[in-house]
Amino acid sequence: MPYPKPRPQYFKLAVRRSAIGLELCAVEMIPRGRFVIEYRGKVVTDDAAQYVGGKYLFEIGNGHTILGATRKNVARYANHACRPNSEMRTIGDRAYLYSLRKIRPGEAITYDYGKEYFDCFIKPYGCRCASCRKRKTAR
Repeated sequence: MPYPKPRPQYFKLAVRRSAIGLELCAVEMIPRGRFVIEYRGKVVTDDAAQYVGGKYLFEIGNGHTILGATRKNVARYANHACRPNSEMRTIGDRAYLYSLRKIRPGEAITYDYGKEYFDCFIKPYGCRCASCRKRKTAR
């Protein structure tokens, strides 16, 4: 299936280096409950996605998965957080990131990747999100 025309962004975002790798961050203030960015990529069946593999897969729940490894998908740089500032919402074959609270300029855009991803890819190495790093240094 070809890439659909993406929903336009209303807020400026940037990709930058951080202590945990590349991250998506806000350039300007984003109010609570607002559309941030669309997770883009080719939509394939779950079986085809299992064959492709990789970390930039987003299951949309209707037997389909978005292959988000394309560089056009800037949303792939939104990192996991145990206490995220945004959430993913799916509508049909599309996935959108919405802010859960006000996001300040320079703040990383984060969302909860879900239990399955967390258990497979994050838990074995330890979570490196901001809230977990603060908790570890406070000990």
